[in-house]
Amino acid sequence: MEIVRETKYNRAEELKSFDETKAGVKGLVDSGVEKIPRIFHLPKEYSTNTTANFDIPVIDLGQGVDQKESVEKIRHASEKYGFFQVVNHGIPVCVLEEMLCGIRRFNELDAEAKKLYYTRDVTRKFVYNSNFDLYSAPAANWRDTFFSYMAPNPPKPQELPASCRDIQIEYSRHVMSLGFRLFGLLSEALGLESSRLFEMGCTDGLTFLGHYYPACPQPELTLGASKHTDDGFLTVLLQDQIGGLQVFLDNMWIDIPPVHGALVINIGDLLQVCRFTSIFCGSFCVAKKQINN
Repeated sequence: MEIVRETKYNRAEELKSFDETKAGVKGLVDSGVEKIPRIFHLPKEYSTNTTANFDIPVIDLGQGVDQKESVEKIRHASEKYGFFQVVNHGIPVCVLEEMLCGIRRFNELDAEAKKLYYTRDVTRKFVYNSNFDLYSAPAANWRDTFFSYMAPNPPKPQELPASCRDIQIEYSRHVMSLGFRLFGLLSEALGLESSRLFEMGCTDGLTFLGHYYPACPQPELTLGASKHTDDGFLTVLLQDQIGGLQVFLDNMWIDIPPVHGALVINIGDLLQVCRFTSIFCGSFCVAKKQINN
């Protein structure tokens, strides 16, 4: 008679063990893992079933475009979806592509080189880890991230890794400029003077996050990012061409396919609650398609 004993699952110990490797999800992939650890398994009730692709509004910010028309489109998209995409936004495509390359370069460094930056101390100028809510979320996401506060007190260049330093600084400068423009248009969309959101301090800060989604051996069991809303004023999101971004609308998940050269703009929680109850704050996730590359 054969006796089979099941090993008791201790989630707290597995989380701690994973975190202490300081290698993140990329470390699991590099080790040749074929089954993802249980800490990444989605709750059974979680679903990301989708409809067909849905095109959220694409707003042209180029010269010669009627600004009143752009303001109206932003108002409509913000109220109905909480998301829109912008093209001709002033950030060169070469900068967007190099930013994506910079994120990959850092995450594909030798594990020992990255360990120097691995921390859960968010006061550090450059923070790299896997899942900021690793110890509190019901399931970990198949994702590694680095972030920095790029405004109002940015890191010194030497405090950033050389693999992404120059492009992170350049890209952040462009995004700050775009942010000023977007907040002006949003102010007008709310029937306010174009400088109103600027005067409220909405443009004072910039947090940079670079997410990395390694190939996953069991993408049906996990997500790159669980359902959430963003807690800032505005998110400027740069997708790669793999896709995976989903928006929750009308009680269903809708795929948002990438548009080359476009940026996805998400209305954050703070912009919603300041006073603008008519603006919708969208929920979104990064589904398994993104991480099965």
